[in-house]
Amino acid sequence: MAQKIKITTDSTCDIPASLRELYNIDVLPLNIHMGDGVYKDGLEITPKDIVKHVDNGGALCSTSAVNVFDYEETFKKFLKDYDAVIHVNIGDKFSSCHQNARIAIEDLENVYVINSESLAIGQGMVAIWAAELSKTMDAVECVKVLEERKNKIDGSFVLEKLDYMNKGGRCSSVTAFGANLLKLKPCIELIDGELKVGKKYRGSMKKCLEQYINDRLSDVSRIKGDKCYLIYSGEEWSLDFCKQLIEEKGIFDEIVTMYVGCTIMCHCGPGTVGIFFETV
Repeated sequence: MAQKIKITTDSTCDIPASLRELYNIDVLPLNIHMGDGVYKDGLEITPKDIVKHVDNGGALCSTSAVNVFDYEETFKKFLKDYDAVIHVNIGDKFSSCHQNARIAIEDLENVYVINSESLAIGQGMVAIWAAELSKTMDAVECVKVLEERKNKIDGSFVLEKLDYMNKGGRCSSVTAFGANLLKLKPCIELIDGELKVGKKYRGSMKKCLEQYINDRLSDVSRIKGDKCYLIYSGEEWSLDFCKQLIEEKGIFDEIVTMYVGCTIMCHCGPGTVGIFFETV
Protein backbone atom coordinates (compact mmCIF):
# COMPACT_ATOMS: atom_id res chain seq x y z
CA MET A 1 0.00 0.00 0.00
CA ALA A 2 1.29 3.46 -0.94
CA GLN A 3 2.38 5.80 1.81
CA LYS A 4 0.07 8.62 2.75
CA ILE A 5 2.38 11.65 2.71
CA LYS A 6 1.68 15.19 3.91
CA ILE A 7 3.49 18.10 2.25
CA THR A 8 4.17 21.27 4.22
CA THR A 9 6.25 24.36 3.55
CA ASP A 10 7.06 27.86 4.82
CA SER A 11 4.93 30.91 3.96
CA THR A 12 7.83 32.29 1.93
CA CYS A 13 6.79 29.83 -0.82
CA ASP A 14 4.24 32.27 -2.32
CA ILE A 15 2.10 29.39 -3.63
CA PRO A 16 -1.33 30.78 -4.59
CA ALA A 17 -4.21 29.60 -2.41
CA SER A 18 -5.78 27.73 -5.32
CA LEU A 19 -2.65 25.60 -5.79
CA ARG A 20 -2.20 25.03 -2.05
CA GLU A 21 -5.73 23.64 -1.97
CA LEU A 22 -5.26 21.58 -5.14
CA TYR A 23 -2.12 19.90 -3.84
CA ASN A 24 -3.16 19.79 -0.15
CA ILE A 25 -0.08 21.74 0.92
CA ASP A 26 -0.11 23.30 4.38
CA VAL A 27 1.93 26.45 5.05
CA LEU A 28 3.64 27.51 8.27
CA PRO A 29 3.71 31.31 8.61
CA LEU A 30 6.86 33.28 9.28
CA ASN A 31 6.62 36.33 11.52
CA ILE A 32 6.43 39.81 10.01
CA HIS A 33 7.63 42.63 12.26
CA MET A 34 5.84 45.87 11.44
CA GLY A 35 6.15 48.82 13.77
CA ASP A 36 5.70 47.53 17.31
CA GLY A 37 3.68 44.52 16.21
CA VAL A 38 4.46 40.97 15.10
CA TYR A 39 2.08 39.37 12.63
CA LYS A 40 1.69 35.92 11.08
CA ASP A 41 2.58 36.05 7.38
CA GLY A 42 -0.49 35.66 5.19
CA LEU A 43 -2.82 35.26 8.16
CA GLU A 44 -2.62 38.58 9.99
CA ILE A 45 -0.83 40.73 7.43
CA THR A 46 -0.68 41.09 3.64
CA PRO A 47 1.98 42.49 1.28
CA LYS A 48 -0.21 45.52 0.63
CA ASP A 49 -0.31 46.25 4.38
CA ILE A 50 3.48 46.45 4.28
CA VAL A 51 3.50 48.90 1.37
CA LYS A 52 0.87 51.09 3.06
CA HIS A 53 2.88 51.14 6.29
CA VAL A 54 6.11 52.18 4.54
CA ASP A 55 4.35 54.72 2.29
CA ASN A 56 2.95 56.35 5.41
CA GLY A 57 6.45 56.86 6.79
CA GLY A 58 6.83 53.67 8.78
CA ALA A 59 10.10 51.80 9.09
CA LEU A 60 10.78 48.90 6.76
CA CYS A 61 9.28 45.64 7.98
CA SER A 62 11.41 42.60 8.77
CA THR A 63 10.84 38.86 9.07
CA SER A 64 11.74 36.13 11.53
CA ALA A 65 11.75 32.36 11.16
CA VAL A 66 9.22 29.77 12.23
CA ASN A 67 10.37 28.54 15.64
CA VAL A 68 11.31 24.98 16.58
CA PHE A 69 8.22 24.45 18.76
CA ASP A 70 5.78 25.37 15.97
CA TYR A 71 7.54 23.04 13.54
CA GLU A 72 7.52 20.18 16.02
CA GLU A 73 3.86 20.62 16.93
CA THR A 74 2.82 20.82 13.28
CA PHE A 75 4.75 17.70 12.29
CA LYS A 76 3.36 15.74 15.26
CA LYS A 77 -0.16 16.77 14.33
CA PHE A 78 0.13 15.51 10.77
CA LEU A 79 1.85 12.27 11.78
CA LYS A 80 -1.41 11.26 13.46
CA ASP A 81 -3.10 11.01 10.06
CA TYR A 82 -0.19 10.50 7.65
CA ASP A 83 2.57 7.93 7.26
CA ALA A 84 5.17 10.61 6.61
CA VAL A 85 5.66 14.39 6.33
CA ILE A 86 7.87 16.17 3.81
CA HIS A 87 8.57 19.80 4.66
CA VAL A 88 10.13 22.19 2.13
CA ASN A 89 12.04 25.09 3.66
CA ILE A 90 13.09 28.44 2.29
CA GLY A 91 16.82 28.27 1.46
CA ASP A 92 19.07 28.16 4.52
CA LYS A 93 21.07 31.16 3.30
CA PHE A 94 17.97 33.35 3.56
CA SER A 95 16.53 32.26 6.90
CA SER A 96 17.07 30.01 9.93
CA CYS A 97 13.82 28.17 9.14
CA HIS A 98 15.65 25.11 7.81
CA GLN A 99 17.91 24.93 10.85
CA ASN A 100 14.89 25.16 13.16
CA ALA A 101 12.99 22.49 11.22
CA ARG A 102 15.95 20.10 11.43
CA ILE A 103 16.13 20.58 15.18
CA ALA A 104 12.38 19.93 15.41
CA ILE A 105 12.65 16.49 13.77
CA GLU A 106 15.56 15.19 15.84
CA ASP A 107 13.21 13.02 17.94
CA LEU A 108 10.62 12.40 15.23
CA GLU A 109 10.45 9.60 12.70
CA ASN A 110 9.14 9.77 9.15
CA VAL A 111 9.54 13.54 8.85
CA TYR A 112 11.87 14.84 6.15
CA VAL A 113 12.93 18.47 5.72
CA ILE A 114 14.32 19.77 2.45
CA ASN A 115 16.45 22.86 2.02
CA SER A 116 14.96 24.21 -1.22
CA GLU A 117 17.96 26.55 -1.67
CA SER A 118 15.37 28.94 -3.06
CA LEU A 119 12.65 31.35 -2.04
CA ALA A 120 9.32 32.68 -3.25
CA ILE A 121 7.75 30.47 -5.90
CA GLY A 122 11.11 28.74 -6.48
CA GLN A 123 10.60 27.18 -3.05
CA GLY A 124 6.96 26.68 -3.94
CA MET A 125 7.91 24.70 -7.04
CA VAL A 126 9.76 22.18 -4.88
CA ALA A 127 6.70 21.80 -2.61
CA ILE A 128 4.42 21.29 -5.62
CA TRP A 129 6.80 18.69 -7.08
CA ALA A 130 6.77 16.94 -3.70
CA ALA A 131 2.98 16.78 -3.79
CA GLU A 132 3.02 15.37 -7.33
CA LEU A 133 5.74 12.81 -6.66
CA SER A 134 4.17 11.62 -3.39
CA LYS A 135 1.27 10.15 -5.37
CA THR A 136 3.50 7.43 -6.81
CA MET A 137 6.59 7.34 -4.55
CA ASP A 138 7.32 6.78 -0.89
CA ALA A 139 8.83 9.61 1.15
CA VAL A 140 12.46 8.47 0.83
CA GLU A 141 12.17 8.23 -2.95
CA CYS A 142 10.49 11.65 -3.13
CA VAL A 143 13.24 13.31 -1.13
CA LYS A 144 15.95 11.76 -3.30
CA VAL A 145 14.34 13.08 -6.50
CA LEU A 146 13.65 16.52 -5.01
CA GLU A 147 17.25 16.95 -3.81
CA GLU A 148 18.41 16.56 -7.41
CA ARG A 149 15.57 18.36 -9.13
CA LYS A 150 15.68 21.49 -6.97
CA ASN A 151 18.96 22.45 -8.68
CA LYS A 152 17.14 22.85 -11.99
CA ILE A 153 15.17 25.93 -10.92
CA ASP A 154 15.95 29.13 -12.81
CA GLY A 155 14.72 32.07 -10.75
CA SER A 156 15.23 35.81 -11.05
CA PHE A 157 13.48 39.13 -10.68
CA VAL A 158 13.88 42.78 -11.60
CA LEU A 159 13.55 45.60 -9.08
CA GLU A 160 11.93 48.83 -10.17
CA LYS A 161 13.60 50.77 -7.36
CA LEU A 162 16.19 50.09 -4.68
CA ASP A 163 14.40 52.02 -1.95
CA TYR A 164 13.43 48.94 0.09
CA MET A 165 16.88 47.39 -0.22
CA ASN A 166 18.38 50.68 0.86
CA LYS A 167 16.10 50.94 3.89
CA GLY A 168 16.88 47.34 4.76
CA GLY A 169 20.62 48.00 4.65
CA ARG A 170 21.21 45.87 1.57
CA CYS A 171 22.56 48.74 -0.50
CA SER A 172 23.74 52.25 0.29
CA SER A 173 21.60 55.34 -0.13
CA VAL A 174 24.13 56.61 -2.68
CA THR A 175 23.77 53.42 -4.75
CA ALA A 176 19.99 53.59 -4.55
CA PHE A 177 19.93 57.27 -5.50
CA GLY A 178 22.30 56.69 -8.42
CA ALA A 179 20.29 53.74 -9.68
CA ASN A 180 17.04 55.68 -9.51
CA LEU A 181 18.62 58.73 -11.14
CA LEU A 182 20.04 56.66 -14.01
CA LYS A 183 16.86 54.58 -14.26
CA LEU A 184 18.79 51.39 -13.56
CA LYS A 185 16.78 48.26 -12.84
CA PRO A 186 18.96 45.44 -11.46
CA CYS A 187 18.21 41.80 -12.17
CA ILE A 188 18.55 39.65 -9.03
CA GLU A 189 19.36 36.03 -9.85
CA LEU A 190 19.09 32.88 -7.75
CA ILE A 191 22.50 31.20 -8.00
CA ASP A 192 23.70 28.33 -5.79
CA GLY A 193 21.14 29.11 -3.13
CA GLU A 194 22.01 32.80 -2.96
CA LEU A 195 20.71 36.01 -4.52
CA LYS A 196 23.25 37.77 -6.70
CA VAL A 197 23.05 40.90 -8.82
CA GLY A 198 23.11 40.13 -12.53
CA LYS A 199 22.54 42.43 -15.45
CA LYS A 200 21.51 46.03 -14.80
CA TYR A 201 18.87 47.29 -17.21
CA ARG A 202 18.45 50.95 -18.03
CA GLY A 203 15.43 52.96 -19.10
CA SER A 204 11.71 52.82 -18.42
CA MET A 205 10.38 49.84 -16.48
CA LYS A 206 8.52 48.67 -19.58
CA LYS A 207 11.68 48.71 -21.69
CA CYS A 208 13.67 46.97 -18.97
CA LEU A 209 11.08 44.25 -18.52
CA GLU A 210 11.08 43.51 -22.24
CA GLN A 211 14.87 43.16 -22.24
CA TYR A 212 14.73 41.05 -19.08
CA ILE A 213 12.18 38.60 -20.49
CA ASN A 214 14.13 38.30 -23.74
CA ASP A 215 17.37 37.62 -21.87
CA ARG A 216 15.96 35.02 -19.47
CA LEU A 217 14.18 33.09 -22.21
CA SER A 218 16.79 33.43 -24.96
CA ASP A 219 18.18 29.87 -24.71
CA VAL A 220 15.12 27.74 -25.37
CA SER A 221 17.18 24.53 -25.44
CA ARG A 222 17.76 24.71 -21.67
CA ILE A 223 14.14 25.44 -20.71
CA LYS A 224 11.62 22.79 -19.72
CA GLY A 225 8.52 24.23 -21.32
CA ASP A 226 5.73 22.84 -19.18
CA LYS A 227 5.23 25.76 -16.83
CA CYS A 228 6.46 29.27 -16.06
CA TYR A 229 5.71 31.16 -12.86
CA LEU A 230 5.39 34.93 -13.20
CA ILE A 231 5.43 36.95 -9.98
CA TYR A 232 4.85 40.67 -9.45
CA SER A 233 4.43 43.20 -6.65
CA GLY A 234 3.44 46.30 -8.58
CA GLU A 235 0.67 47.40 -10.87
CA GLU A 236 -1.41 45.09 -13.06
CA TRP A 237 0.07 46.46 -16.27
CA SER A 238 3.48 44.92 -15.53
CA LEU A 239 1.90 41.50 -15.06
CA ASP A 240 -0.17 41.73 -18.24
CA PHE A 241 2.76 43.10 -20.24
CA CYS A 242 5.18 40.37 -19.19
CA LYS A 243 2.62 37.60 -19.56
CA GLN A 244 1.95 38.69 -23.14
CA LEU A 245 5.68 38.78 -23.93
CA ILE A 246 6.12 35.26 -22.55
CA GLU A 247 3.05 33.94 -24.37
CA GLU A 248 4.31 35.33 -27.68
CA LYS A 249 7.46 33.21 -27.37
CA GLY A 250 5.40 30.03 -27.30
CA ILE A 251 7.79 28.23 -24.96
CA PHE A 252 5.53 27.26 -22.07
CA ASP A 253 2.36 25.18 -21.93
CA GLU A 254 1.16 27.18 -18.94
CA ILE A 255 1.98 30.53 -17.31
CA VAL A 256 0.99 30.78 -13.65
CA THR A 257 0.77 34.33 -12.32
CA MET A 258 0.78 35.50 -8.72
CA TYR A 259 1.25 38.50 -6.44
CA VAL A 260 4.33 38.20 -4.22
CA GLY A 261 4.13 37.34 -0.56
CA CYS A 262 5.15 39.37 2.46
CA THR A 263 8.79 38.29 2.51
CA ILE A 264 9.59 39.42 -1.03
CA MET A 265 7.64 42.62 -0.44
CA CYS A 266 9.61 43.34 2.76
CA HIS A 267 12.96 43.08 0.99
CA CYS A 268 12.25 44.15 -2.60
CA GLY A 269 9.25 46.46 -2.40
CA PRO A 270 6.54 47.23 -4.94
CA GLY A 271 7.35 47.14 -8.65
CA THR A 272 9.22 43.85 -8.56
CA VAL A 273 8.67 41.35 -11.39
CA GLY A 274 10.19 37.88 -11.62
CA ILE A 275 10.03 34.62 -13.55
CA PHE A 276 10.78 31.09 -12.37
CA PHE A 277 10.90 27.92 -14.44
CA GLU A 278 12.53 24.50 -14.55
CA THR A 279 15.52 23.78 -16.77
CA VAL A 280 16.25 20.50 -18.51
